[in-house]
Amino acid sequence: MVTEVNIQTERVDDIPLLIGQQVAMGLPTLIDEVIEGHGNRGGLSIGWTIVGWLSFILSEADHRMSYVEPWAAQRLQTLQTLMPGPGGAPVTAQDFDDDRLGDVLRYLSDDGQWESLEQRLGAQLVSVYTLPVKRVHLDSTTATLYHAVEGSTLFAYGHSKDHRPDLPQVKVMLGALDPLGLPLTTLVVPGNRADDGLYWPAIQQVRAVVPQSGLLYIADSKMEALGVRARLAGQGDYYLVPLSQKGDQAHPEGSRLATLLQPVWSQAQALVSVYAPDSEDPAVIAQGYETTQAQAMEVEGQLIHWQERVLVVYSPTLAAQGEQGLQQRLQRAEAKLRSLTPAPGRGKRPATDLVQLQQAAETIVTQHRVGGLFSLTYHEQRSQRRIRGYGQRPPRSVEQVRYQLEVVRNEDAIALLSRQMGWRLYVTNAPPDQLPLTEAVLAYRTASSIERNFARLKGRPLGLRPFYVQREDHVKGMVRLLSLALRILTLMEFVVRRTLQDQPEPLSGLYPGNPKQSTLRPTTERLLAAFKEVTLTLIHLSGQRISHLTPLTPLQQRVLSLLGLSAALYVDLAERAPNLS
Repeated sequence: MVTEVNIQTERVDDIPLLIGQQVAMGLPTLIDEVIEGHGNRGGLSIGWTIVGWLSFILSEADHRMSYVEPWAAQRLQTLQTLMPGPGGAPVTAQDFDDDRLGDVLRYLSDDGQWESLEQRLGAQLVSVYTLPVKRVHLDSTTATLYHAVEGSTLFAYGHSKDHRPDLPQVKVMLGALDPLGLPLTTLVVPGNRADDGLYWPAIQQVRAVVPQSGLLYIADSKMEALGVRARLAGQGDYYLVPLSQKGDQAHPEGSRLATLLQPVWSQAQALVSVYAPDSEDPAVIAQGYETTQAQAMEVEGQLIHWQERVLVVYSPTLAAQGEQGLQQRLQRAEAKLRSLTPAPGRGKRPATDLVQLQQAAETIVTQHRVGGLFSLTYHEQRSQRRIRGYGQRPPRSVEQVRYQLEVVRNEDAIALLSRQMGWRLYVTNAPPDQLPLTEAVLAYRTASSIERNFARLKGRPLGLRPFYVQREDHVKGMVRLLSLALRILTLMEFVVRRTLQDQPEPLSGLYPGNPKQSTLRPTTERLLAAFKEVTLTLIHLSGQRISHLTPLTPLQQRVLSLLGLSAALYVDLAERAPNLS
């Protein structure tokens, strides 16, 4: 008698955790309520399709559409148990084929539906997880493409933050809750759009998600436009931005910065020290003082008056970096300037055109940003050259003109610029009792959280760069899909870290090779990695089914508890798994 044995093994890993987290966020229900698919669309709902795809992206660190269907085929028991199929039918691998995933990107590219989804999702997450809503950080990045863009309105050449001006790109502006970094809004625009014009639309989107006044918007100097500051002041919000070092700020003498530093040089102005937070031996990371100025601007026919604080802040780290960069620029510029008029010799062409020589020198000065730091003197040298006669030509003299460039460093200007290194001007309309100078400095330095968002978005685990889709609607939809994945990453991290603060023991066991190392600030990537090698085995033998799931370790159980998720997501998998077909 031959006994038929059917054995199936699946890698479960972090899939139940990821699906459970998305259900806790209300993501599938919300998407299905907001996004209207085609009337004839069957199979898995759009919301649950996105949940499955996001689980694949976060688990595999891969967003390629063609890889999702085979991945689902190898995990059908897990997906069928955790995800409700259409009309009671089980989930199939075909629910994740390229055509259906392409439809998902097309739905997400619809601006109206996406804005509605962002608004409702952001409000829901803030409410359910009691997130602190006081500060919003705004910043942009670019994502390059490696395919042709003929006729495209979204893909364009522009200033590349990836240092690839030879490639077309799209621009992405994020508005994220500070300091946890949770994205509230995602703006996708053509790659040649300037950052300056994106801040106010991004702010309006944030206000649609969090309709309350009194928020502090933090951004870099590209948001310094007085019109943006006036609008924020007029609607009862606050801003914190550094002033750019262009215009008169680029010239050490007579600049506004130089004027504000005079009382510091004369020691008439005392400085407030800012110390590194969360350090046993705190070091001074900044010093500064503040002054005030009145501002007024007419916006849409209304004259807005407000009081603005100017923060004069010195950073030792920024000063050291600036001084190093200055010396490098001076050395390179001086070497290039001297090479324009080399000493006479074999193979050395003299400079004979003064206009060309002056233009070349100005180009070098501008390129290396050393205007006013060198004194350039052009010396004309004339000489007579005797040419011997030859044949019918008599001997003659020819006058030769060459120019020599004398390059002298302007040491006084260099010393003044070096003295100003590390000093920046910031402006804010937040009252001192709500945002003292020390807190303002620390708040601006939390920009690293949004930079980390961009690193996750463009690198691992989300891998936006390079794009594996080509159509405009697919690219826009992919950026928005990955922004949902970014919300999952940042929210999980925030919840775990907040919960750990109230527990007596930090989390240990996350670091391979050092199981005793503990932390109060684990990353989501390490939390997910802790669930690798969890497998589900189903055996059908003589009409009986035997199931086995890799037992959860204490670390895995604690991670689920920290996230507020039930271990039943895993434990019940074997009990609730459907019969093998």
